Amino acid sequence: MLALALTMVQASQADIARAQAMLPAFFAAFFLIGVVCLIILLVPVWFICKKAGFSPWLSLLCLIPTVGILVLLYVLAFAEWKVVPVPQTAYVPPLPPPYPPQA
Repeated sequence: MLALALTMVQASQADIARAQAMLPAFFAAFFLIGVVCLIILLVPVWFICKKAGFSPWLSLLCLIPTVGILVLLYVLAFAEWKVVPVPQTAYVPPLPPPYPPQA
């Protein structure tokens, strides 16, 4: 039993050293994944705010977890949008030439 405990301690020391060597790579990957997720979140919100007539910088509220996103959703949902809607136009087909042609 003592031999098993000694081998586990020696093996765990090697594993700890290996894990410490891999730690910077994990931090770098975590940072890059976080930046990509922020870009994926902020770009659409930026365009939504811009199209709604608000300052696009309002999208930075999404950086605050939960509260910022909820505040932004309530602002977008209940505020008066400063955008004038495009008037709807109907398609008017061209008039056919008179038939039979008159002389």
